[in-house]
Amino acid sequence: MQYITYNSTSIYNNGIIYISKDSRDPVSARYPVRLTGYYAALIKQQGDAIWKQCMPDLLELEDNSQCPDPLDEKGLSPVPCLIHRYPDRVVLLVSNRCAVYCRFCMRKRLVGCGDAPMGEDELRKALDYITAHPSIHDVILSGGDPLLLDDASLSKILAGLRTIPHVAIIRIGTRVPVTLPERITPELCSMLRNFHPLYINTHFNHPDEITGESGTACAMLADAGIPLGNQTVLLRGVNDSVETMRALMTGLLAIRVRPYYLHQMDLVQGTAHFRTSVRTGLEIIRGLRGHVSGMAVPHYVIDLPGGKGKVAILPDNVEMQGDTLLLRTYTGELVTYQDITTPQE
Repeated sequence: MQYITYNSTSIYNNGIIYISKDSRDPVSARYPVRLTGYYAALIKQQGDAIWKQCMPDLLELEDNSQCPDPLDEKGLSPVPCLIHRYPDRVVLLVSNRCAVYCRFCMRKRLVGCGDAPMGEDELRKALDYITAHPSIHDVILSGGDPLLLDDASLSKILAGLRTIPHVAIIRIGTRVPVTLPERITPELCSMLRNFHPLYINTHFNHPDEITGESGTACAMLADAGIPLGNQTVLLRGVNDSVETMRALMTGLLAIRVRPYYLHQMDLVQGTAHFRTSVRTGLEIIRGLRGHVSGMAVPHYVIDLPGGKGKVAILPDNVEMQGDTLLLRTYTGELVTYQDITTPQE
């Protein structure tokens, strides 16, 4: 497997800037920094919504109460690079590189831990596992970012999955349309057409990420027959207002991307300063419902610790006792969830 390569030095030609464990900066020494020239150019001023998503913050080092792997992905990994949480679907981690290292990443523990894509042996073992489990109908390619693989490597993975009769659906999770839209090429789209039914979920968090370039990238994918969804993370100081979320969700529909999930921040170590309360998320959903098209209202979900899965919540169906929520999983289990937030600055 191979990665695509971009100029690694110039910010002016949409190259990738990478600071790997810089000993001069205690934050990047622990959590490396990576961003593209394109995404960096979206920053209007220090501390704005784009800046907060990609630039290191000392608050990342002050969070020692949360867990590096709250969703127990390691415990749910029967073979390397594969996560099997739900009965009928698996996540395949085909890459550990992203164009931008988001400071709120759910896999923050893995950022900078090697920079090689999935190996041939790992792919074979993953395909063998999926083949041996006919209940698996849906495979999600994730990472890292699968679209940072070159076209030939990505095609090989998709072709391997398409040889398994019971795999009906393939999904790709990518932030490339947001952070490196030039990666979406006619050649890539032509290759992806060969593997329908294929779905892509991308990851816009703020209206400023909706640009001519990202809109063109999404249009190319949509024109290739690929349904596009979006998974937004609710982030303090970035998108935690009704006005911002309305602009984001309606803006996504305008570029042919359907809002899918609004994620409550996972309890990932190093990200506590991004967490809002669940009440904030519920107020945002309340402020969307009826005020914008139903197509622009995402599912507000909490991905429960311990790998118990996602639970969708609405303003009128949540039982709350102070900062404690009682949530029922897809298996019917009633789980206690602590709504943990740090004090406002």
